Amino acid sequence: MAEKTFKITADTGIHARPATQLVNKAGQFEADITLTYKEKSVNLKSIMGVMSLGVGQDADVTIKAEGSDADAALAALEEVIKGGLGE
Repeated sequence: MAEKTFKITADTGIHARPATQLVNKAGQFEADITLTYKEKSVNLKSIMGVMSLGVGQDADVTIKAEGSDADAALAALEEVIKGGLGE
């Protein structure tokens, strides 16, 4: 299992466009991937799940990936987040 915590720095948090980018990237991998915010976890391959979290600016989120390509999935998702969404 691979796991990493990120701080969301974008002014609008994880709104529709970045949520779609994350979900699309997660969907490219076989691993089970979850996004956790305020002790609630959702499937990162579900746009409705991600949007339901209401992640705002300065939020800390954790992404966990489990499966044969978990490390690659986490690395790819980290690139999406560091591309302007967070650090």
